[in-house]
Amino acid sequence: MEALKGSHQDQGNHNQEEEESQVSEMTSVEEMEEMVSTSGEETEETSAMSVTSTVDVMTPATLRRRTSAHFKSVDSRDLLRDDVVPGEEEKKVVTTTRVEVTRNRTLRASSPAHRRNKESPLSSDAIWRQSHAGLFNLCIVVLIAVNSRLIIENLMKYGLLINSGFWFSSKSARDWPLLMCCLSLPIFPLSALLVEKLKSQTNVSEGVIFVLHLIISTTGIVYPAYVIHRVQSALLPGLVLILIALTGWMKLLSYAHANKDVREILKDGEKPDIPQHAENVEYPDNLTIKNIAYFMLAPTLCYQLSYPRSETVRKGWVLRQAGKLVVFLGLIGFIIEQYINPTVSKSQHPLKGNYLYAAERILKLSMPVLYVWLCMFYCLFHLWLNIVAELLRFGDREFYKDWWNAKTVEEYWRMWNMPVHKWMVRHIYFPSIRAGLPKAAAVFLVFVISALFHEVAIGVPCHMLRCWAFLGIMMQVYYLLIFLDENIADCATSLCFSF
Repeated sequence: MEALKGSHQDQGNHNQEEEESQVSEMTSVEEMEEMVSTSGEETEETSAMSVTSTVDVMTPATLRRRTSAHFKSVDSRDLLRDDVVPGEEEKKVVTTTRVEVTRNRTLRASSPAHRRNKESPLSSDAIWRQSHAGLFNLCIVVLIAVNSRLIIENLMKYGLLINSGFWFSSKSARDWPLLMCCLSLPIFPLSALLVEKLKSQTNVSEGVIFVLHLIISTTGIVYPAYVIHRVQSALLPGLVLILIALTGWMKLLSYAHANKDVREILKDGEKPDIPQHAENVEYPDNLTIKNIAYFMLAPTLCYQLSYPRSETVRKGWVLRQAGKLVVFLGLIGFIIEQYINPTVSKSQHPLKGNYLYAAERILKLSMPVLYVWLCMFYCLFHLWLNIVAELLRFGDREFYKDWWNAKTVEEYWRMWNMPVHKWMVRHIYFPSIRAGLPKAAAVFLVFVISALFHEVAIGVPCHMLRCWAFLGIMMQVYYLLIFLDENIADCATSLCFSF
């Protein structure tokens, strides 16, 4: 307190130049006061204690110099967040700021209240330099309120429309061929393992190995599709089986392609890359049942000799994610049965009725379909794949990126499904480039394969191979190629027409 009194006595002797320095100092302090005052945690009493304990820590000149240097490198708002642990220097800056805030509370009525030019928070120059967490939370609250009202109104008007027959037919208990088919699928990776062992122990040509892998992988996708069509299964069992078969087909192709590439690397006298936090496995020591079984269960489509591994399995975390998975799957079923199915069943054929009525039906379906898609994405790419990765201690869990910030179609397709993207780039795109195909042709080939996958995944369990999913994917090719290179628009057009 003695130092504080002395500082007040000396204040009356300052000349005009020092007063101007104080004005500039108070201006910078006022900016920090606006941040500190938002926390609402300090009372007048604690601020006064800060004065007595820290007034000797820094002089005003030191405060200006250190504060300016510190806030250039660190966002000052981070010092007020609960999840940021400040160091000693940050504590001194914040505490000394509170000293100046306490001083500013005693300003005279004639003190300037407006010291510099400032923009409104929602102006075009300032809107992107601040956090919008509050507005985001408000949007979430409004979204929940509006949709809750719509759900209650729908239940009051139509009642509960859940029908298990859509998911499981009345004869689901007798659809044992689907179960038997699913249980017999492991024979295909075991066959691929035997082919690779044959190559490692004999001098069989690469052409023969390629033909054997092609037969195995093709049978692995045609066999389940035939079973689903033969028994006319319900939607859900058929969808699960065909997705397992498609995933297995892509894994088998990656297994064969990666082992062939490893053989070529070793033939050139080099060694394959080994990722961090992964076991050092060499060819042909990787040709074991344990190795291929881990790959077939792991949440990836790209085979490699070893993978990054986490240290432990968090059992409590797995249980929490499993609970979320059950809740969101129930929400998906509720939206489909309560909103999508009734709308579709009561709709006319869009090409045989009123086009305005068809547009109204499509717009009515747009929101529930969007909700189902978002929930399915969250269930599959976040919850399910993370659960499997945790149980298998699979380290690389980048199953998706921030696709919601994508600015182009090309960015979206690169970020929303990382397992498939990595598989396409690794086994389709770059091999096509190395084979001499132009960039446009390589992209077109990637989209053709992706469109075929979508058509099989949707058409087979729904028992209608009409090429709608295929055409929906292929319609995006022309615009994507334009984004990739302005000079290949003509090439894209010719490719689309030739197809």
